[in-house]
Amino acid sequence: MPTPPLAERMRPQQLNDVVGQQHLVGPGAILRTAVECGYIPSLIFWGPPGTGKTSLAGVIAHTLGLPFFTLSAISSGVKEVREAIGKAQELAGAVLFIDEIHRFNKGQQDALLGAVEKGIITLIGATTENPSFEVNSALLSRCQVYVLKPLREEDLLLLLYRAMEKDVVLRNKKIELKETAALLRISGGDARRLLNLFELVTSPPGPLSSGAVEGEREPSLASATPAPNLLERGPGGEVVITDELVQRIAQQRIALYDKSGEQHYDIISAFIKSMRGSDPNGAVYWLARMIGGGEDVKFIARRMVIFASEDVGNANPNALLLANATFDAVHKIGHPEARIILAQCATYLASSPKSNRSYIAINEAMAAVAKSGDLSVPLHLRNAPTGLMKEMGYGKEYQYAHDFDNNFADQEYLPDALSGTVFYTPGPTAREEELRKFLKSRWGNKYGY
Repeated sequence: MPTPPLAERMRPQQLNDVVGQQHLVGPGAILRTAVECGYIPSLIFWGPPGTGKTSLAGVIAHTLGLPFFTLSAISSGVKEVREAIGKAQELAGAVLFIDEIHRFNKGQQDALLGAVEKGIITLIGATTENPSFEVNSALLSRCQVYVLKPLREEDLLLLLYRAMEKDVVLRNKKIELKETAALLRISGGDARRLLNLFELVTSPPGPLSSGAVEGEREPSLASATPAPNLLERGPGGEVVITDELVQRIAQQRIALYDKSGEQHYDIISAFIKSMRGSDPNGAVYWLARMIGGGEDVKFIARRMVIFASEDVGNANPNALLLANATFDAVHKIGHPEARIILAQCATYLASSPKSNRSYIAINEAMAAVAKSGDLSVPLHLRNAPTGLMKEMGYGKEYQYAHDFDNNFADQEYLPDALSGTVFYTPGPTAREEELRKFLKSRWGNKYGY
């Protein structure tokens, strides 16, 4: 049997071993109190990768003395869910942990409802995505949502020193932790990645000493040993960990696309900028890089919905319709066919005329609100559902636009202090020129159209 990776060996067994998340597990915190009382509801952990979602689930089950079943939404379906529920029913209760629960479709999530409702299982879901968008409302209403925060630098350093002191493998090695900046930077706040990278840079040359555990979501950084010439030894034979050593080893072993790290943000940025620059070739290339790297297709589609409004806007209003339809479609279809739908939308958005005037308009309006505060609504624009309000002048002199020629009444729609302020100015695109002409025909020179 291969030795599990360091991150697996260092999983906490009790609440006091958990690093970070003190707002949940610190003295008097809500989750600790619930566990100490011997009961927790079904819940969902929402937070970045490597912040302890899986570890917390295991600690809870261990502390409460409950059987612990785990499923990954990537590789499991309704069949596996029902099998786990059946086992829990035989055992009169169990904790069912589902990693990446946001990847379950509606049918898969619905399969959990009855067992959660009846208390057959205590569901603990883990997600890096906002559960308000990714977990259906029926299941969400039966669960408490706990937000896990990114680990702080001091939390990560504590993990390193604890590993050197307590791990069955590392405590027998001579290690000098001379520099830590590269370890912390490359790990990106992900405890799992930090520990696996640390194991890699402290491994002596020789046969493979560790491997990926079953169900691990990404290749372990500790799955291979560095070349002998990369390791640095001190005068006492200790392994000296420096930023240069970490950087050299990491460059050899880290994947070209890391969907939870720097590459994630760099490539989505290149994708957006290619569409903004009207280059469908660049857009589809960076799209392929993300899809090939295992990026969540819903994340890509969600960014295109934002782009359609922010960067295309009223220059081509159909862009938002297509982007929204794309999001719905990939949610239903999933990988790998979703790549075709994403490619259609990306090339369409890249090939569309561009305008960010609506984006500018809301930003300037928000700035005006922040500067001027809560200005009163003009009386003629107020509703008057009661007699008292009518006596006070609410709605008086309001002109109903449809009672006038061209369905337009020339009246003020802004607070007095902002009268005549221009927030939205149509751009020079063909569609927006039509909007400009329309607004000019109604408002004349008031707004400079």
